[in-house]
Amino acid sequence: MDKLTNIRDVVGSIEDGCSLALGGNTLNRAPMSFCRELARQGKRSLELIKTAGGMDVDILCLAGSVRSVDAGFISFETKYGLADNYRKSVQGGLVKANEHACYTVVSALRAAVSGIPFMPVRGLVNSDLIAANDYFKSVQCPFTGETLTAVKAIVPDVAVIHVHEADRSGNAIIKGPKFDDVLMSRAAKRVVIITEKLLSDTYFQSRTTSVDIPHFLVSDVIHIPGGAFPCACAPAYEVSEAGTEEYRAIKESSELVSYLKKLERKDYQGMRTI
Repeated sequence: MDKLTNIRDVVGSIEDGCSLALGGNTLNRAPMSFCRELARQGKRSLELIKTAGGMDVDILCLAGSVRSVDAGFISFETKYGLADNYRKSVQGGLVKANEHACYTVVSALRAAVSGIPFMPVRGLVNSDLIAANDYFKSVQCPFTGETLTAVKAIVPDVAVIHVHEADRSGNAIIKGPKFDDVLMSRAAKRVVIITEKLLSDTYFQSRTTSVDIPHFLVSDVIHIPGGAFPCACAPAYEVSEAGTEEYRAIKESSELVSYLKKLERKDYQGMRTI
């Protein structure tokens, strides 16, 4: 089944208030083209899910698109510093930060994959996070009496994952670190794939074991070479220092409009009509 479509239509189908899992990790393989289009279309009250985020979360906070963020870490990494728009949005009460450890986001997604309401974990028992995050509760093991932390399942409405290669049916390959993207694809109700390279329809006939995300989990395929820019999609390309600094120079949401307009053609690459 041909699931190849364009980014405008897919983002147009994302409802305000949607819970959205974003693939990648910090400045690596983030679905930046998709995040920019969410901002262009003025989406609101999104609930973002990410183990370790960066520019993807930050730009949506700058656009006023976010209601809450479930994440263990949001930053531009050591070289570029803090995610200022995310920080300001949380401090100003515009965005609710449901603070996790990265592995508790993973545990919440694993619970969703398993079809159970929570996942027990060791840890956090001496942490203030249990009191600060409604997703955590202390529980007692019925077998040993040990106190554990129960992490509530997170079932994303949509997972958006930027991959290196995919065919029109949605079979996708991630080269290098997969982070928690494969897990997200199993936990979410709907999976959107953005691919650097579009493979032939016969590519996987003799390479079935190379599939990281199989077609039957995927609802939409979008072909956007360079779609993670200015973040990295190694080994295809690394983080663009100039592109990152250009984004970080934006201080007001009013400046975001011209920035998004400038990157329209890059984000609309691969569309059947432009």
